Amino acid sequence: MYDIIVIGAGPAGMTAALYARRAGKKVLLLEKEYPGGQIVNSPLVENYPALPNVSGAEFAEKLQQQIADLGVEIEYREAETLEKKDGFFTVNGSEALQAKTVILATGVSHRGLGLPGEEELVGLGISYCAVCDGAFYRGRDAAVIGGGDTALQDAIYLSALCRTVYVIHRRESFRAASVLVEKAGQKGNIVFKTPCIPREYLSDDNGVTGLVLENAKNGSRETLNVDGIFLAVGLAPQNDFARSLVSLSEQGYLMASDDVVTEVPGLFAAGDCRVKKVRQLTTAVGDGAMAATAACEYLDER
Repeated sequence: MYDIIVIGAGPAGMTAALYARRAGKKVLLLEKEYPGGQIVNSPLVENYPALPNVSGAEFAEKLQQQIADLGVEIEYREAETLEKKDGFFTVNGSEALQAKTVILATGVSHRGLGLPGEEELVGLGISYCAVCDGAFYRGRDAAVIGGGDTALQDAIYLSALCRTVYVIHRRESFRAASVLVEKAGQKGNIVFKTPCIPREYLSDDNGVTGLVLENAKNGSRETLNVDGIFLAVGLAPQNDFARSLVSLSEQGYLMASDDVVTEVPGLFAAGDCRVKKVRQLTTAVGDGAMAATAACEYLDER
């Protein structure tokens, strides 16, 4: 029986485990893949206070070592279902694990295009975060793929850094708010490419060199010479295993208040997996600290 089981070893989950263990709780951290989550794909993190010029992988490695030194137990297994009975939680997987409280920090996975070489080029020209990586392409040409609010917001942000920003969408009209489309259209260095479908990444030993597009109307193809490609085609929250216990939004995010408390007593949500406006490294670790503090208070009150 653990005091707290944290599911997900991204920055939010590891920070939650750190705070909970420092509070003297018996903590188990579960991760189905590898520590760090999405941050390990960032070659350089420059917007974390007091830690400039650290790679995402290095940040995750140091945080993992920090919690291991404190005595946090880490197991690599998948949580298949989550249930609560008689006041205790059971995480089912290869074996059943019990806890008095649970912190869900399962994160999200970015949806890609599924083109050949995509995974290998993440961090070498392909990025899922314009705010994180946009500065690497200052004065260079970049492409944003997607038609929603995130894609247009990314393009507007990048337009202040890049020489040219191509916005590529498979349909003629964007799903984004009209005010964002209008604002992007007013930028002299944003070029809309619609209706166009990305068909091939071009690269050399140093990373991305271009992108092949196919016109969705006539099938013609063109090549864009770009150094950076930002994918904004959606996120997939990793919360299905908890669906029977806690409410999820239409998009699959955990319904938790800004103080990371869910509708289920003793169950807390931290990081990108919950409904929130800003998904950054700083907000993830903030959520982790809040969730651990709330879980410890819940335990201490009982």
